[in-house]
Amino acid sequence: MSVVIVLDGAARNRFTVTVSPFAELAACLHVLTEHAHHPGRAAWAREVTGSAPPAFRAGLHRFAPLWTALRWRGFYPGLDTTAPPGHGTPLAALPLDRFAELTAYTCASGYHGFAFGRVLHDPAQAAALLRIASGLAEPHPRLAEDLLRDPLALRADVAAFVDLCRRVFFDALWADTEPLLALAAHRVRQRLADEGPAAALLSLSPSTARVTGRAGGGPERVVLDKVHHAVVSPARTPVVLIPTLYGAPHLLVKNEPGLTPVVHFPVEAPDVGVTLARSRMLALTDPRRVRLCRLIARQAMTTADLAARLAMTRPQVSRHLRVLRDLGLVRVERNGRYVHYGLDLAAVERIGRDVAVALQY
Repeated sequence: MSVVIVLDGAARNRFTVTVSPFAELAACLHVLTEHAHHPGRAAWAREVTGSAPPAFRAGLHRFAPLWTALRWRGFYPGLDTTAPPGHGTPLAALPLDRFAELTAYTCASGYHGFAFGRVLHDPAQAAALLRIASGLAEPHPRLAEDLLRDPLALRADVAAFVDLCRRVFFDALWADTEPLLALAAHRVRQRLADEGPAAALLSLSPSTARVTGRAGGGPERVVLDKVHHAVVSPARTPVVLIPTLYGAPHLLVKNEPGLTPVVHFPVEAPDVGVTLARSRMLALTDPRRVRLCRLIARQAMTTADLAARLAMTRPQVSRHLRVLRDLGLVRVERNGRYVHYGLDLAAVERIGRDVAVALQY
């Protein structure tokens, strides 16, 4: 699956690069809820939750569907409110029906195939929401019930929790984080001006993005390797690009119907995408290649030595080494007229971590 951004007819001014404290708050809350996704932030998460008041920990659990699998659209700019551009959406400015619709999507953990625009007024939509949410783990079903029972109270509770987040940790964090995000936004903005949309978009995800079309025929497109499919056309709808520090390694594409598309990208994108991570795993499923790797893990060896020890021909050994070199798993050492091959143990040690990161990107 992939997210396709069609660039034909999309001028540079169809892209806005900005920072958003609401979007970064959502990323932080995701880290606090999903520790396993962010081992590098685990100590920070334990510190925040350990010293936080009970009301914060309760809210972190109760409202978790708003920032776990499907990030709540209320955290992002582009809604029909009076919020300042680029600064998210104050809950007080979010109409109740829109709040209910967007919250229903998160309770259902998806928006394709669902219609919740009248979930507060249409019994069929309300019944569908309860049915879908009941198939998910708590607190999804309970949040859906709270929404339908008293949406005004739920909106007030979410607003109170956001305010509590500011006092508990986010105001101090944003003071340190905002300058870094502003610098990242400036770099992307500069690349957009100097090199154009394709180069700017590729820089957001160098390990998983690619450009298609033009030379090969068809419209120019940037394709992002994602778990869902979507087509975004900036020529028709402007796109907002928002950097995140605490959201890494995730790159999110928010493309809800009728709303401004948003790409929430990590300041530092992962070096290894899902395709390379998968290829590295597959390369080590071949028994002959595994035997070869066991030998060169101990010491660097020549093709001739490997062929003799493995009862293979030199061309066969060369083919296996070429596969491993192309995947970045083998290092080459030249000593006079000899070429020695050694296993890059650091790259092999990272395979598990790279797979986990790539699957989340």
